[in-house]
Amino acid sequence: MHEFGIATSVLDAVERRAAGRRVAHVRVRAGTLLRITGPALDQAFSLVAQGTVADGATIDLVVVPVQLTCRTCGREEDTADALAVCGACGGADVDLRGGDELILESIQMAEGHHVPGNPRRDRGDPARPR
Repeated sequence: MHEFGIATSVLDAVERRAAGRRVAHVRVRAGTLLRITGPALDQAFSLVAQGTVADGATIDLVVVPVQLTCRTCGREEDTADALAVCGACGGADVDLRGGDELILESIQMAEGHHVPGNPRRDRGDPARPR
């Protein structure tokens, strides 16, 4: 199950960006060709995140389709099937573009708080008069 390797890589990126803050939610964008399944990634991430800043965090997987171009009829289409054939003519002589990306799209921290030295004096600044 290659989702464990992917979950470990995602966790490494999350920990670098979280800088010690607790993480509540992670969103990952992955291409169809990586063949990642949501439930397997959920389970793997839950296991590798134990005892880290992301312990208990949820993870969403957004699967990005691959772009298929049929060499027989010329049709272009997006597909979520990594083993796709042309939807128009059924031809298997196809070119695939994209679908192999893995992007850490967003991280949601468990709680917001004021960052000292923030010149914008965000809403979480306890010293800010209301």
